[in-house]
Amino acid sequence: MADDILIPRGTPRIQFTADGAQTAFSYPFPVFQADDLEVYLDAAPQSTGFVVTGAGQTEGGTVSFAAAPADGTLVTLRRRVITQRVSDFLESGPLPAAALNSEFDRLTAGLQQLADDLALTLHYAATDLPASAELPGRTLRANRLLSFDSGGNPSVELPGDTDNQISYVPAGAGAVERPVRDKLRDAVSIKDFGAAGDGVSDDTLAIQTALASAMAVHVPPGTYVISQSLTVEEGRTLFGDGQSSVIRGTGHGFDLIRVPASYATVRDLKLENGAAGVRLFGDAAPCVQNSLLDLTIWDADIGLVLDGYTRTDRPCYWNNIARVLVARPATHGVWLTRSGTGDTPNANKFLSVRVYSLSAPISGSGFYVEHGRFNNAFIDCEANLSTGAHSCFRLGADTDKNLLVNLYCETLGAVPNLVIGAGSVETSIVNLFSASAGPAIEDFSGGQYTAYNAGHPTKNRLRETRITDLVVEAFRYDTEFYDPVAGGVFEPDLTSSVYLVSGFNGAVEVRLPAPEGRNGQVVTVKKTDGASNPVTVTASTGTGPDGREVVLGNRYDFVTMLSNGAAWHVTAASGFPGSTRFHEGEGLVQPDLTATLYLISAFAGPVEVRLPVPQAPHAVGRTLTVKKSDPSDHVVTVTVAAGSGPDGEAIVLGAIGHALTAMSDGGGWHILARYP
Repeated sequence: MADDILIPRGTPRIQFTADGAQTAFSYPFPVFQADDLEVYLDAAPQSTGFVVTGAGQTEGGTVSFAAAPADGTLVTLRRRVITQRVSDFLESGPLPAAALNSEFDRLTAGLQQLADDLALTLHYAATDLPASAELPGRTLRANRLLSFDSGGNPSVELPGDTDNQISYVPAGAGAVERPVRDKLRDAVSIKDFGAAGDGVSDDTLAIQTALASAMAVHVPPGTYVISQSLTVEEGRTLFGDGQSSVIRGTGHGFDLIRVPASYATVRDLKLENGAAGVRLFGDAAPCVQNSLLDLTIWDADIGLVLDGYTRTDRPCYWNNIARVLVARPATHGVWLTRSGTGDTPNANKFLSVRVYSLSAPISGSGFYVEHGRFNNAFIDCEANLSTGAHSCFRLGADTDKNLLVNLYCETLGAVPNLVIGAGSVETSIVNLFSASAGPAIEDFSGGQYTAYNAGHPTKNRLRETRITDLVVEAFRYDTEFYDPVAGGVFEPDLTSSVYLVSGFNGAVEVRLPAPEGRNGQVVTVKKTDGASNPVTVTASTGTGPDGREVVLGNRYDFVTMLSNGAAWHVTAASGFPGSTRFHEGEGLVQPDLTATLYLISAFAGPVEVRLPVPQAPHAVGRTLTVKKSDPSDHVVTVTVAAGSGPDGEAIVLGAIGHALTAMSDGGGWHILARYP
């Protein structure tokens, strides 16, 4: 605002009758800023399609329309300033003339505004005799006409026209009688305000007027052409009869429907063209609890836009979008963004929203959450796009805790199904159907997401997940191959489950990390080459698993190890040297079958080696060798519990070096080798 602005005498309102050609209309009163000027075409307030110049000038300025208002349209320009005081003079502080002038200018403007409002009201003439200005009470004036008694005081009487006396009583117990006129006013139609719906006439002004006049506005079947945005203000409803109720924009230079506040509903409509089919943003008030239901949006640049806009105290939160089809969008199907310094769109709910290219080109994403934190939920949504798309679903860097459930992604090309940008955190994905040839999840966030049944080729990344009961039909291990140029030490980081190691070029030591902090982790090391160079498994905090070095000497030898958090233990292996037990002393020996060779000394007296019953769980499939290790004359006899011995007889080992090898098949012990 200029420092030398003056508020001259006059009314802060001017009106014109348009001739269909004039586009510029001047206003002779000053406004402090462009937003202080309200623009109406007939009774419809305008928010787009014009430019205000001359703000801050004493002599006023001009409103220039992009398109001339239709012939006969009443153009109203009036100044409206908000009744508030946002500044204060300090005690004993400076008192500049500019500050005083600014305060007095606004006070004067407010008084002129009040005077203009009063001039438009019914009031008594200055020369009238005193009379009451008090209306009869609500119950007395209900369904009555205002009249005046013999003293000129307000009174009421029964209506005289027959239309208002016709009564309507709905069916059902408890229904009350109402005048038909009241019943018809429950909802208005845009045709009540002159909309043609013929697909040719410009119905913008008629629809704007209807939205300014009623809380619920019906769009009957027809094609209604608009050349400017329609604004659905707080608490209002714009509804149609489904696909037969069409609102068609004349191009893509403006949003078809704008929702700048809360508790509005737009439903059962077909929308065509526009920069956006519907844009939600907090301008006049927070943009919360709005509902977009049963819409189809065709050929828009962007189907739905949820914008955090410019003020954090007017966020775009808790809006509900259900059963919406966005067909043939040019850029994005659904876009959550922040065009200014406001908050990100948060906690919005999308249910059964489908973005479908129908082979038309699209440059962006089906769903693009560029900015969006804290529980935006997309449930049973779908993106079916042409091959030029960036992605079916995209999460930008400024996103947090978004939920995707039963998301369907499809293209005929290699478009990524889901892209998670660097900086995005705590995305939850459940049941991602990936029908595009691109990656199921193209992750730039460093794994900052949780996924379950999340598509092809990589379905799940479950981190530190505890499962009580797990049924697995197909199990896969992440595998890594190590083939050093000249052998040496290999220290696996254990990000894989299986390590295939080649010692072809030299001996390799596989040195496991410390077991601490790895409780329950399993790792397998397997030698893959036929060279004589061994692959030796050790541990960084000890000799190796089970307290010893494990040497894989032959091709295909392997060892599987488990950490209990304190040490590495062998759970499975092949190609190990057999373990041995030595017993010295007479009497009964019952081998525990944990060794493959039992050396028995009978120097002190005869010894009976009694094998367990062959069907014992620890015996089935086991092979062991019993060998006499002393030169005495005392014998070693091999028997079987509850039976005579292997192959049905007790075997006597009478001299040093005599040996027996037997195996249990679960039904009996069978001799595999015997010396002599």
